[in-house]
This record gives sequence, structure tokens and C-alpha cells, in this order.
Amino acid sequence: MAKQTITLDPVTRIEGHLRINAEVDEGKVTSAWSSAQMWRGLEIILKGKAPQDAWVFAQRICGVCTTVHAVASIRAVENALKVQIPLNAHYIRNIIMAQHSVQDHIVHFYHLSALDWVDVLSALKADVKKTAQLAQSISDWPGNSEMEFKAVQDKLKAFAAGGRLGIFSSGYWGHPAMRLPPEANLMAVAHYLKAIDYQRKAAQVIAVVGGKNPHIQNLNVGGVATAINVDNLATLNMERLALMRTLMEETRDFVQQVYYPDLLAIAGIYKDWFGYGAGVKNYFAVPEFPEDSAVSKFTLPGGIISDGDVAGARAITSQNDEYLVNNIQESVARSWYAGDASLHPWKGEATPQYTDFKPDGKYSWCKAPRLAGKPYQVGPLAQMLACYAGGNVRVKKMVDTACSKLSIGLNDLHSTMGRQLARGIRACIMADISIEQIDKLVANIASGDQTYSNHVEIPDGEFSGVGFHEAPRGTLSHWIVFKNKKIENYQAVVPSTWNASPRDSKGVMGPYEASLVDNPVADAEKPLEILRTVHSFDPCIACAVHTVDPAGKEITKVKVI
Repeated sequence: MAKQTITLDPVTRIEGHLRINAEVDEGKVTSAWSSAQMWRGLEIILKGKAPQDAWVFAQRICGVCTTVHAVASIRAVENALKVQIPLNAHYIRNIIMAQHSVQDHIVHFYHLSALDWVDVLSALKADVKKTAQLAQSISDWPGNSEMEFKAVQDKLKAFAAGGRLGIFSSGYWGHPAMRLPPEANLMAVAHYLKAIDYQRKAAQVIAVVGGKNPHIQNLNVGGVATAINVDNLATLNMERLALMRTLMEETRDFVQQVYYPDLLAIAGIYKDWFGYGAGVKNYFAVPEFPEDSAVSKFTLPGGIISDGDVAGARAITSQNDEYLVNNIQESVARSWYAGDASLHPWKGEATPQYTDFKPDGKYSWCKAPRLAGKPYQVGPLAQMLACYAGGNVRVKKMVDTACSKLSIGLNDLHSTMGRQLARGIRACIMADISIEQIDKLVANIASGDQTYSNHVEIPDGEFSGVGFHEAPRGTLSHWIVFKNKKIENYQAVVPSTWNASPRDSKGVMGPYEASLVDNPVADAEKPLEILRTVHSFDPCIACAVHTVDPAGKEITKVKVI
């Protein structure tokens, strides 16, 4: 195969607009460029606003990652003012965060990335009885019946015969890199359809406790606005708590009895993909799910891992970790902003300067975050490795068991399939944590504590704060500077900014770019393998870029073919 450049624009089955350019030589990627192709305005819009209102605007950064921006934003103001919040408020926020992760991970696996591995049209050839036997051999899920799979296959056949494949109409079906047997494909397609219902159940939990979903309505500086009174029909009472727990149990069972077994089955057949897509082996994750009002204890630990050395990880025990707070900078050397500075988020700037796509110059609206001058990968893999390094018993058991089942080692997780596996493990853990948090909330209320917020007045003076949160796609941070009750600067450094980062001033690739190098490409006209690695990060480009031209001028047009 002669050397050539492949352009994927737009990359689909993600949130936002992403362009990937890849140089391919002799069937392998030799270099790559990640280009964020959209430009938004939340950070500039927030200037001049009241800091206590920032979270309402900030969660509009994205229509998918809504709760995470709300939580990080409110934490930034509370960090600036050294505010403590009641234990009930922590539990309520934890429930929202954990259930958002469950919903997000279900959607990512089935609806955004599974079709990189599952050949939908191959499912038409499946033996229904053998499909049921396969599904029942890997899980005792009650929906794995022959009747269920036949109904799905019949529906799929009717769609195909009428030329109405809809969402399944433009996949790389029959691609030489597809290798699941027809029965596994039918099983995955059936579960794809079931997943639509179960992700909705997780979203319902968020709506019940958050007042609305997407874009929750129940936060305030000092806690939550979710009034607690077990005897009042208009507040968070036992009936609503019971409803939430029931929904959580249903999504937990789906994640642990359907999603995770499906993932292990697919990973076992595509085991060679534990050898592709490593890229940047620097990782970090913050501790998450506070368990006390002082925010000194967490359900899951954090850590910093350099060069893939899990055993040598540096523990992060606080969301105010000085090393993190002081050593994050964002470079615009290869981004469509003026200059080439690397600035700390509290001093961040973004003056637009569009130049078209220039692989040797500026080529993305995404900035390039760096920790102590180095690129870092964030996400479920980073968090699971940090938890593993921190000795978390639950994570360590799941990781070791999965590695044993697949006959792989810990180092094999530095890969495309490793990111998929880590996300599946995280989904199982988030499902359990959701139920643990609601049980703790109920127990705390039963003890007589119904406090859900501390009143906070925003004082005069100048304050800086940062709110960290371990979101479904990785470490998220919101940075705020406010003076005399008005926001002076606001920056969001989000997971997809870290991962979709362009090159920095030293020419060092970001995680997407580095992970694509040495990826195989069987058919340059259908670069399925590139999509597999990019999708393993679960890109969210709406979150990754969030600046706007104040004059409202059109900067660029994106043509979708």
C-alpha cells in the first residue's frame, strides 16, 4: 500500500465535530492529527456573571456531559470560598455523578463504539438457537431467550429487505477487520436495542433527584436544593428514594449481566487489539465520591502514573492537590488562538486566530493541556489504573479477574481494547456505588440528619478556585477567578481537551494522535481501525472547545458529506 493521507471529517458516533488526519504507509498509521472543528462560547459568556450562577451556564457546555460541568463548576466556587457542604448533599451529588456515569457508559459501548466491532448485517445469517446458547453461556440475563433473538433478527430482516436500515445503514459491514461470528453479532444487536431502555432508566434517576435531565436544577453553593422530608410529597421522600433504588438495581443488573459479559466476549475475539492504541502512557485521575463533609475521605482514590509505571504511581489524596493545581497549563501553539503561550487556567486566554488546517502550524480549536509539561491521558483507564495503584480492593479484584479471563497482563491495558475494558469495569463499579450512596443517604436521613445545604453569601474581594471531578471521560476541572461578586476569568479544562489535544510547542502529540501511530489500516477507503481507537476515548468535542467570537462573526464552515 502506497503512502497516503486519510481524512475522517466528521468523525461520527461522538459528541461534537472532530476531524482526524492520518498518514498511512504499508498498512500502518505513521502520523496523525486531531482537529476539533467546532467553536463555542461558554467561558466568555460567563465573564461578568455572578459566580454562584456559573454552574447553570457551565453545564450547557455540552448536551451529554451536563451534570459533570455543573458539579465541577459549583465545586470551583466552593473551593474558592472554602465552603463545606452537608453530608446529605455529598450523597445526593454522588448519586447523580455515579448514575450519569452508568448512563454514559452504556451509551458509549452500545451506541457509539460497538458498531466498530459488531457487523450488523452479519446478524442476518445467525442461527437463533445458537445465539441464545451463546448468550446464556456468558450470562444468566433473563432476556437472553431464543424468542427474543428471533424477534430482533426478524425485525432486522424486515428493515434490510425494505432498504430501511436507518441507523445501521452506513456501517463498514463486511469489512475484513470484522471478525465476530453471526451469532455474536445478533446477540450484540439485540442488546444494543435493549440498552436504549436501560440508559433511560439511569437518566430517570438523575431527573428524579436533580429535578431535570439533561441539565440538572438542584445545585447551589453550599450543597443542593433537593429538599429532604420523608413525610412530604413535594420533597425527596421515601417513595422517591425507593423508586430511584429500583431503577438503580435494574441498570446495575443490565450493566453487570449484559454490557460487561458482552464486552468480555468481544474483547476475547479481538484480543489483538490489546496490542494497538497505547500512545501516551502518562495518566492521572482525581479521588472521587466524597464520604465526609470535610472532603477528606473518598470512595475511589486518585493518582498520577508516568510512562505506564503503575507500581510507581504518585497518590492523589485530595482534590486540592497542590501539584495538580500548580502544574496544569494549556498551550495554544498549535491551536487557532493568537500566540503560542502556555498559560495556567486561572490566567487562560483564547483570542481567536483561524488559519485553516495547517498540519505544520495551527490546526485545531482544542488547546493542548499539559501537566508539568507533559501530555496525559485521562478517562476510565486512567482512573482504574490509579485505583489499582492505590490498592482499591474492588477495582483490583475486577481488573485482575478480567485480565485472568482474557489471559492478558496489566500492561496490555495500555491499548484501544484496554480503554474499552476499563470503561466496562468502571460501569460495573459505578452501578454498585450508586446503590451504596443511596443506602448511605437513607441511613443518614434515618439518623435524624435532614440538612441538605449551608447558606453561603458571596463576599466582596478577589477569589480563585478550582473544581475537580472524575467524569465518565476522565478528569474535569473548572477554574474560576471572581472579584467583587463578578466572574473575571473562567476556564474549563475537560477530559476531551486532554485527550484530543493537538501537538504542543515542542511538537509532542496529544493522546488521540499518539494512540493512532502503528494502528493497522486494512482498507484506506474504510478506515475502521482508526475509528476503533478514536472511539475508545469516547470523544466529546463540544466539551473540549468552548470559546466564541464576541462579535458573532462566522469563523469557518464545516461541510458534512
